[in-house]
Amino acid sequence: MVPSEIRALFAMVARPEVVSLAGGAPYVSALPLDAVGEMVGDLVAGKGAEVLQYGSAQGDEQLREHICEVMALEGVQASADDVVVTVGAQQALDLITKIFIDPGDVILAEAPSYVGALGTFAAYQADVVHVPLDEGGLIPAALREALSRLDKEGRRVKFIYTVPTFQNPAGVTLTQARRAQILEICAEYDVLIVEDNPYGLLGFDGDPMRALRADDADRVIYLGSFSKTIASGLRVGWVLAPHAVRTKLVLAAESAILCPSNFSQLAVREYLATQPWRAQIKNFRELYRARRDAMLESLDQLMPDGCTWTKPAGGFFVWLTLPEGLDSKAMAPRAIADRVAYVPGTGFYADGGGRQHMRLSYCFPEPHRIREGVRRLAAVVEQEIQLRDTFGGAARSGSTGVHTPGPDVV
Repeated sequence: MVPSEIRALFAMVARPEVVSLAGGAPYVSALPLDAVGEMVGDLVAGKGAEVLQYGSAQGDEQLREHICEVMALEGVQASADDVVVTVGAQQALDLITKIFIDPGDVILAEAPSYVGALGTFAAYQADVVHVPLDEGGLIPAALREALSRLDKEGRRVKFIYTVPTFQNPAGVTLTQARRAQILEICAEYDVLIVEDNPYGLLGFDGDPMRALRADDADRVIYLGSFSKTIASGLRVGWVLAPHAVRTKLVLAAESAILCPSNFSQLAVREYLATQPWRAQIKNFRELYRARRDAMLESLDQLMPDGCTWTKPAGGFFVWLTLPEGLDSKAMAPRAIADRVAYVPGTGFYADGGGRQHMRLSYCFPEPHRIREGVRRLAAVVEQEIQLRDTFGGAARSGSTGVHTPGPDVV
């Protein structure tokens, strides 16, 4: 087990003078906190004997029914019987990996990929093989090539891990056409898909994308979370899995935690039953859209030539690629000294790549703080370019990060 690149930053970026473009903390202050506080108080006063008691390892049944209503917004038709409530989606990742992975087993994961998933996979000694993505998400041809190569080597892939919608860290979204291709390829090679979808309802334009799970109930294990659409501190997530997998998940959950927090589950259940949660998600979307716009406008205006970045249509993150020869990990201490923080790209690769990249988060800072943070970061990048040009130095970019096949890709 190794420390997370993001967690290692927390002590430094907590200083008020540092503009943090690092962590992906949701802006929970946008919730109607008075109404939520009153709701929780009434819940404990009226149902305290239930709220403060043990519950089932699978999770509260009424909450699971509400979860099915939430997933239906993305085209997923499901039974509450096949939902397992977890302590955030992170525990769901741990349980799935515990069930499927023996040391040395292969997991295919996007490059770059969510740092929390990579930490879990490493803890269970999986062999993570990266598959590149571009502005349209995971590249089907690259996935097919990886599966074919591993098959010829006699190495069976246990599952493919993907964040298809507003991906963490790249911010890109798997296109609808590619979703069908990915499902077809996985059916051909008889491989499971773990679809991690915490940001799916946080798109800035139009209706939610149709989930992979909506089109293949037998092959896709779906992970969801209320951390981004309600509050991360409640730590309530879930898994929707084929029935045989669900049974194993419940057993694994029992051995790990006995049961998820009844208090948190019933608070979420009450919120979904009594509060205008759809309107609140709309408010979150508008808030994050304004912050995304502040970041993209600032990057356009301030970043030096040679930098490129993704343009997310939802979620929390922008993925920035530095000019050739710059190293985001080596540059991070200089950025902290200049009072701005980001996450170096190395945290999102199992193979140590990603040095030419960084993840920028726009979800938490106010727009004026985002603009100031980008201004400081642009100055740091300018200094690094000057040092490179003065003293030379070989590029240490490692992996190419988000694959960019043509001039239209940023």
